Amino acid sequence: MRKFLMLLIAVPIVEIAVVLLSGKLIGAIPTLLLIVGTGVLGVYLAKTKGLNAFQQLKREIEKGRAPGDAIIDGVLTFIGSIVLILPGFISDIIGILLVIPITRKLFKPAIYYWLRKKMKNGQIILIQK
Repeated sequence: MRKFLMLLIAVPIVEIAVVLLSGKLIGAIPTLLLIVGTGVLGVYLAKTKGLNAFQQLKREIEKGRAPGDAIIDGVLTFIGSIVLILPGFISDIIGILLVIPITRKLFKPAIYYWLRKKMKNGQIILIQK
């Protein structure tokens, strides 16, 4: 909880510093256009990629396969889209890395590790029908 609180305080401070530095280097208007542009891209991707992920999830379930990868891809894409909507360049970089399939694969092992750890500790329980 303490780490989360520190992140909650540190991330906006770093984002503001990077935006101010960007405004100084490339100007206020280009900085604002970049922030608005990535926000619009995030909304678009959340709509299109989010729907595609849920359709893929539905196909996997219809085929009788466990939708593990489909769920992880969909969640990471959705998180990436939402992070793109947030103002700031660091969050935009993280959002882009989560949206692009090639770089999204780099995050999957960490997600699987986190899920296994939570399941082992009894914090996540799977119910099979």
